Amino acid sequence: MLAFLAMIAAQTPPPSNCQYDKPAMMALDERAFDQTMTGGWRTLANAGCDAQAADLIAEWRAGHPANPRTAGLLQWHEGQLRANAGQTARAVALFEAARKPVEQDAGFGWNLYVDGSIAFLRRDLAGLDTARAKLAALPRPAGYAPVGADGKPRAYAWPMNLNILDGFVACWNRSYQQAYACAKPAVKTLPPE
Repeated sequence: MLAFLAMIAAQTPPPSNCQYDKPAMMALDERAFDQTMTGGWRTLANAGCDAQAADLIAEWRAGHPANPRTAGLLQWHEGQLRANAGQTARAVALFEAARKPVEQDAGFGWNLYVDGSIAFLRRDLAGLDTARAKLAALPRPAGYAPVGADGKPRAYAWPMNLNILDGFVACWNRSYQQAYACAKPAVKTLPPE
C-alpha cells in the first residue's frame, strides 16, 4: 500500500501555487524579475516552490543578455533556491560562479561569504569557521558610505553577511534553508562621518 501511495505522489504535479505566467515572467526586466521582493521569481519562492523558482531563474538568465555587473547575483539567488531544494551540487556550482573578481570584491568580503556558504553546503565546519573569522576581521573600506534612493546615508551592517555565516554556525546540523533562517537580523549603523 505504501509503495502504491508513493507512486501516486511521485506522479502528482506540483501544487497549483507553483504555477505562474511564464511569458509574463520572461518579459520582466532584471530589476522587476530579481529585485522586487513580492514579484518575479520570489512569488514562487514565497509559495515554497524553490525548485521551480530556481528553474525559472535559469530560464530567465538563458533568455536575457547578462549584465556583467549583476549576473552573479542572479546565479547566487538560483543557487540559494537550489540549496533550499536540496540540490547541493548545483547550488555549489552556482555559488562558485557568483564569485566577484578580486578587484571588485576588494575589502567587501563577498567572496568570503561565498566561501562560508559553500563550506556549509559541503559540511566543512573548519572551512566555515575560517571564512567567518576572516569576514569578521574585515575592516570597513575607507570612504564606503552607501546612500539610499533618496540620496541620504543608508544604515548598513558591517561586515555584510556575517550574520548569515553566524546562523550557519549556530544551526550547523540543519538544512541550508533552516540554517539561513537562523541568522539574526544584522545590526545596521550609519557610516562614520
